[in-house]
Amino acid sequence: MVHTGACIANLLGQGGSRKYHLTCNWLRYFKNDRDRRDLITCGSAAGVAAAFRAPVGGVLFALEEAASWWRSALLWRTFFTTAVVAVVLRGLIGFCRSGKCGLFGQGGLIMFDLSATIPSYSTQDIVAIIVLGIIGGVFGGLFNFLLDRILRAYSFINEKGAPYKILLTITISIITSACSYGLPWLAPCTPCPADAVEQCPTIGRSGNYKNFQCPPGHYNGLASLFFNTNDDAIRNLFSSGTEKEFHMSTLFVFFTAIYCLGLVTYGIAVPSGLFIPVILAGATYGRIVGTLLGPISDLDPGLFALLGAASFLGGTMRMTVSVCVILLELTNDLLMLPLVMLVLLISKTIADSFNKGVYDQIIVMKGMPFLEAHAEPYMRHLVAGDVVSGPLISFSGVERVGNIVQALRITGHNGFPVVDEPPLSEAPELVGLVLRSHLLVLLKGKGFMKDKVKTSGSFVLKKFGAFDFAKAGSGKGPKIEDLDFTDEEMDMYVDLHPITNTSPYTVVETMSLAKAAVLFRALGLRHLLVVPKTPGRPPIVGILTRHDFMPEHIHELFPNLHKSH
Repeated sequence: MVHTGACIANLLGQGGSRKYHLTCNWLRYFKNDRDRRDLITCGSAAGVAAAFRAPVGGVLFALEEAASWWRSALLWRTFFTTAVVAVVLRGLIGFCRSGKCGLFGQGGLIMFDLSATIPSYSTQDIVAIIVLGIIGGVFGGLFNFLLDRILRAYSFINEKGAPYKILLTITISIITSACSYGLPWLAPCTPCPADAVEQCPTIGRSGNYKNFQCPPGHYNGLASLFFNTNDDAIRNLFSSGTEKEFHMSTLFVFFTAIYCLGLVTYGIAVPSGLFIPVILAGATYGRIVGTLLGPISDLDPGLFALLGAASFLGGTMRMTVSVCVILLELTNDLLMLPLVMLVLLISKTIADSFNKGVYDQIIVMKGMPFLEAHAEPYMRHLVAGDVVSGPLISFSGVERVGNIVQALRITGHNGFPVVDEPPLSEAPELVGLVLRSHLLVLLKGKGFMKDKVKTSGSFVLKKFGAFDFAKAGSGKGPKIEDLDFTDEEMDMYVDLHPITNTSPYTVVETMSLAKAAVLFRALGLRHLLVVPKTPGRPPIVGILTRHDFMPEHIHELFPNLHKSH
């Protein structure tokens, strides 16, 4: 749902889809980097809000996990988005209550309502909850370690092509089916409790007491978990007043199966996530701990299941505030807030001592240049000029077309510095930064000159509209391979002044790399120009991009630099 929301937002941010005739003129106002980032953040918040029916949790998820650059305007935009989601959901659920939509309308906006159980906890309960937090941190750290290894193995399989992807998916599907159907055969039949609130054994699709090959008046505990949807299984584990419903052996088998299946399923070619399997596994071992500590604790095993889910989420995702609010909105149980906060903080602290959060690990594995909010300690010993790499390619204010075409063909750079030299200026001076996409639009328009002279820029205003230079959608926009030029055109000149950003962010070459990294991330930049400290040198030393701040790049340049220094 998070991906779906983000994909819809990205589609809107690139002006819709011409291919499927889903375009509107007003969407062109969002065709820039900042608005597209904001839309995707709002889309991910909407996904969480719709999946868990947790509007405030969606906003906090976007703040804590999705957005790398937050500001006050983004807060109310995401809040507005999730409010609309909540209203639409409420309306659709009301409409579907009549039975027109199958199972969609059941359950209301609160999915696992625990508000009927009033928790009262004492000192020994707090000790039990601390133990639960430690277990969640250990299991979460182990889960992330194993998932990292499994995803690396899957990446080798997936690289071989679609047939191998499909074969892997079929294999995991068969294993999942075999476990889900085969394991309940091992579970003992349990007589139905005399005081059961629900019908026992269950008749129909969902319920706490599945019969599965048991004699009349009996139910199979493992089948009650496996033969339900994940939502119903979680509801069964969270249910209160059912201390004797599940055998310890049933819970151990179910936890092992869900833990292992959650590990091997993530990363195959199916739209599956981690949230629900993690909640399910956490709720299972939470219930195990609650059942074991029953003699010394006053809390219901259903509440221990909720705290177990929170501890495992904290141990794997490393999110605190958003997970806390999502769980409270899911269960409608505000009295559990202090305990959920405590267990989340403990599990996150324990798991952080082993490895990073699951999403951070996947970003590193995919090689994405993600900048952390804080600079690494070793960056304090370096300056901006130390990490500038590669030969610098810059353009003159009025540049020969052939030189621009050659530079665009041999490099993948997205930004180029523009430098004026005599006779255009008295001494070499930095004019600013020109973007690759803008250069391609200018070259495609072929507004060339025979002489190297500076123009007023009026030809750009006449030939192009403001939206010609707007950010193109993914895979759209002109490419250098698609442009053809004659030899005569290659020897002509083009004035870059009208499309140059004349006020780019610059830092002096002796600035601390740590400060430059914080500046780069805080302002959400793509390029940071490094200028010389002393006069009499070329007006630009180089350009810093995200890749220049990456630990791999820095340690390649300085192999003896220790990571912790």
